Amino acid sequence: MTEVRHPRLNFHDVIILGAGAAGLMCAGVAGRRGHQVLLLEQSRHPAEKIRISGGGRCNFTNLYTGPANFLSDNPRFCTSALSGYTQRDFIALVESYRIAWHEKTRGQLFCDGSSQQIIDMLLEECRKVGAQLRLGVRISAVSKAEDGFVVVSDQAEFRCRSLVVATGGPSIPKMGSSGFGYKIAEQFGLKIVPPRAGLVPLTFDAALRAQFADLAGVSVEAIVSCGKTGFDEALLFTHRGLSGPAVLQISSYWREGQDIVVDMAPGIDVLAGLKELRHRHPRQEMATALAGFVPKRLARSIAQMVAGPERIADFSGAVLADVAAAIKQWRIRPAGTEGYRTAEVTLGGVDTSGLSSKTFEARSVPGLYFIGEVVDVTGHLGGFNFQWAWSSGYAAGRHVQGRAAGKVASRRL
Repeated sequence: MTEVRHPRLNFHDVIILGAGAAGLMCAGVAGRRGHQVLLLEQSRHPAEKIRISGGGRCNFTNLYTGPANFLSDNPRFCTSALSGYTQRDFIALVESYRIAWHEKTRGQLFCDGSSQQIIDMLLEECRKVGAQLRLGVRISAVSKAEDGFVVVSDQAEFRCRSLVVATGGPSIPKMGSSGFGYKIAEQFGLKIVPPRAGLVPLTFDAALRAQFADLAGVSVEAIVSCGKTGFDEALLFTHRGLSGPAVLQISSYWREGQDIVVDMAPGIDVLAGLKELRHRHPRQEMATALAGFVPKRLARSIAQMVAGPERIADFSGAVLADVAAAIKQWRIRPAGTEGYRTAEVTLGGVDTSGLSSKTFEARSVPGLYFIGEVVDVTGHLGGFNFQWAWSSGYAAGRHVQGRAAGKVASRRL
């Protein structure tokens, strides 16, 4: 005799696709409102990006989070969610679980212990409200039904009133990330802002790689600019090009074919310093003189690029100006980026013009929500993208609808 399953057995108020930061946050909030929540995750472990973030200590938010820290085709879209659930709100949640944390620099907050503490906290929030989590689920189709949505997978067919897409973007594909969320959005008629790698190292062409091969591993404090945008943080030379926080930050603004300009001695008048050295130490070699402004290996590299005598006394004022510019206004054109393989986030995504900034519901598809990295909102480096996950997940969790929607209080959770 064949077993016949009643379709209502796999009906949930809310199904969330993706058990990352945004998905777990949304599940906990929706569950507290009395909704029956199911999380479907294709990986064997939840929240892998949380696990590896911050060197394993999770840079879980930033004290200075605000709309100016985010990129989007609609810069104002993030304002409502960020004000509705702030960094202070998440810190309060972390402290309620007695998770010790510290500020590292520039408002970046890290766990004193392991990033697993944040994952365990979010999973406990889901457990307390009875949210179910299924791992290793391969979804083959999503469709609209009369009473909501149908999700077909290799494990079962699931139905729900509200469907939340929290699948992230294609950054770091080795962790199972993909553009699946974009396909769902396009299936239901939503537009996609073309995605690209963000917070990613920049690469050199073959000639530049050969020229700077000896500098791999050299780090220097710098201001890296592209157009009118600049970041004052560390720069790191690599075997493939440039990395470090300042470069990762500017990569989100850089486009192929553009130059970046690097000041490798912020706040220092290098030209005046060189003229002073020429007067006080005329027999000093240029590489030695430059080592007072930048690391020795970098100083030697710059000195070798300068066509001139060895002693600083024999350099004209014009040549000294060129040397100073090589440090203060180094203009270079990257060949590209390292791509999604090493990108921390994905720029672009589901066009915010099709979403409510308050609820994250698709305007043209009632009951369908998009949150987190899959949306065209991308933060700077330093905990901002996790705060976006918490804020957008909270907003959607507060507004998803289900069979219990009319029975719950509207108080702030």
